Amino acid sequence: MPKIKDIAQICKSKNAGPFNVTIDVLFEDHDLYRRVKETGVLNAALFSRLYGVPEADILFTPYDTAAAFKATFPRAIPAGDFGDTDVYGAQQHAPLLDVEIPLEA
Repeated sequence: MPKIKDIAQICKSKNAGPFNVTIDVLFEDHDLYRRVKETGVLNAALFSRLYGVPEADILFTPYDTAAAFKATFPRAIPAGDFGDTDVYGAQQHAPLLDVEIPLEA
């Protein structure tokens, strides 16, 4: 079963201000994006499980025109605060990379 890291052209994270992080998953192929979307695997509940954030706090949006998914949610520690290990939020996409997508051949 393919993983996000195998099929998405871009999977990245960044700060959305000091208190939130946003993750983008983009596909070059619109048909592949549509097939991924149809599986329903990428959703707010997945981000809730992966990042330990209540599902109600996750803004999850598929963007059909851009063949992309975006999820924004609160950071566990504000950017630059004591204990923050990723001040730019640039490494937060890592847990998503190994998510398997059940695509039919």
